Amino acid sequence: MNNTNKIYDEKSIQILEGLEAVRKRPGMYIGSTDGRGLHHLVWEIVDNAIDEALSGYGSEITLIIKADNSIEVSDNGRGMPYKMHSSGRPTTEIIFTVLHAGGKFSDDSGYKVSGGLHGVGSSVVNALSQFLEVTIYRDNGIWRQRFTEGGAKIGKIERIGDTKKTGTTVWFKPDPKIFSTTLFQYDVILERLREAAFLIKGLKMNLIDQRNNQKESFKYDEGIKAYIELLNKDKNPVHDTYLIAAPYYVGEKKKKAIEIEIAFQFTESYTENILSFVNNVRTKDGGTHEIGFKSALTRALNDYARKYNLLKEKDGNLDGSDIREGLTAVLSLRIPEDVLEFEGQTKGRLGTPEARNATDTVVYENVTTILEENKTIAGLLINRALSSQRAREAARKARDEARNGKSKQKKEMTLSGKLTPAQGKDKTINELFLVEGDSAGGSAKQGRNRRFQAILPLRGKVINTERTAIDLILKNEEIATVIYTIGADLGVDFELKKCNYNKVIIMTDA
Repeated sequence: MNNTNKIYDEKSIQILEGLEAVRKRPGMYIGSTDGRGLHHLVWEIVDNAIDEALSGYGSEITLIIKADNSIEVSDNGRGMPYKMHSSGRPTTEIIFTVLHAGGKFSDDSGYKVSGGLHGVGSSVVNALSQFLEVTIYRDNGIWRQRFTEGGAKIGKIERIGDTKKTGTTVWFKPDPKIFSTTLFQYDVILERLREAAFLIKGLKMNLIDQRNNQKESFKYDEGIKAYIELLNKDKNPVHDTYLIAAPYYVGEKKKKAIEIEIAFQFTESYTENILSFVNNVRTKDGGTHEIGFKSALTRALNDYARKYNLLKEKDGNLDGSDIREGLTAVLSLRIPEDVLEFEGQTKGRLGTPEARNATDTVVYENVTTILEENKTIAGLLINRALSSQRAREAARKARDEARNGKSKQKKEMTLSGKLTPAQGKDKTINELFLVEGDSAGGSAKQGRNRRFQAILPLRGKVINTERTAIDLILKNEEIATVIYTIGADLGVDFELKKCNYNKVIIMTDA
């Protein structure tokens, strides 16, 4: 190791006071300083407004993207506290300048559940902004506090008017010295606000973009059932949406409840789509609640199948992935603060151990009842899972044969009469042309560059693979020929580096 002669002594130790630490290492608090981190500032302020609605205060939230790319978030909740705190400083100043300060830590605040657990949201947004201004509507007055770059306050909080309404408005502009981009994406914010409207029945969410005069509002009285309808609007459902809603009590005295709400529906598609949320925060990386949901669903279907002899004694259990084929589900949990654990400040994964037991128990009991009361649907779902299981096994065997060389001779026979290969062996420049029939193939052969261009004629009608099981896809000669020719395998075994061609050009009629 090179010795750079740098001195490491007492002077090397730095103490970063207050919000200075946030500006020095923003990634520790918001994950990154790119577009994702930029939008995380918005989520922190929006989550605070949503927490008010979750706790029963406020019915409307408005987000404005201003022409200068600053953000304004308003709610009609109780209004942020502004009077002198017991520490001797105004409460508003503490909320926006002190890390780990917030109303979510107090049992008396009215926040039964909250997405802003860590108490760094408002202060981090302030630290990473060019300016931040909070306007509070409370106690028949309008109160305003301003902050400048890095969270330094400008003067004292002041009363600027009278009002009968209540609520809070936060206006801020991200600091371009911190972020690689300060351009907010309308569609990204739109999706987040629409999710919130689905998750909280009756909550109205407004989005206004003053940069191009776009605006939209959302309010869903059917909550996550309406969300399922949106997600499956272009699919063919096999049953109506089922809704599970129940509390699960935790803690030594079982007085605190994890509120569970789940909507799910199976469709004729082959993909699963599970969206999960905790206290209105999207857990895109899953967590203990998703594990509990999947486990309970698998156990309930298997138990039902064995009870009614749809699975024989000699048969193995249905795999969870086969059961969830075609499933669309939305999980929304509301978890008390003292048991809530997110993994990381960006809250992408739930770590609360109790959430697994809660979801597993509630889902198993309710799905078992649903199956017993809807035997036709139950039989359909189990038969679909059995079909998926058989197809998966057939596909595995086909891949194993190909990998072990058992079908090498078949491959060579299939390709020898169809493929006109390129003379060169350089995969980085070779091109494959898929043409329609032998006549088109003949013309293509005459016009090609033999050195790096290969021609593969396709005969007959190629099957539609979107709604076809994988074992049937592999049995189709034309599809199998294309897979063999390209050479990169398929599905979970696909490897781009094994591809025989740099480009694949499809020269057929649409």
